[in-house]
Amino acid sequence: MPENGLRKKSTKWLNDVSDLFIFNHMVELGTGGLDRVFQALADPTRRAMLRHLAESERSVGELAEPFDMSFAAAAKHVKVLERAGLLKRTIEGRTHRCRIEAGPLAEADRWIADYQRFWTGRLDALEAALSSHARKKRSRK
Repeated sequence: MPENGLRKKSTKWLNDVSDLFIFNHMVELGTGGLDRVFQALADPTRRAMLRHLAESERSVGELAEPFDMSFAAAAKHVKVLERAGLLKRTIEGRTHRCRIEAGPLAEADRWIADYQRFWTGRLDALEAALSSHARKKRSRK
């Protein structure tokens, strides 16, 4: 007999999940490194900040300048990038210096590369179809 007291022949206990604790590691703990990287990259301001950091190390204030945003707003973006492992911040007196960390980007690139075959095949098929269409069109003339 189920622990919640419902009769064994009843199927109502299948729908009663009040006593059950279901924990799906993939769903509940899905905030892994790659998820944080893609979340950070989803924002155009953060992507632009990373482009600037790819050129050289910058302070949080320097990262804020091109966007006409406050230091506090830039600091929030920096925290998201830092949590994703995309930048490293060091403190020199009152200045917070940021530099890019390429490791997580390489991991994201590897993940994307696994799916590249899907669009590459489709683009190759499109190219073949367009070439065939162009040849047929030329032969009609």
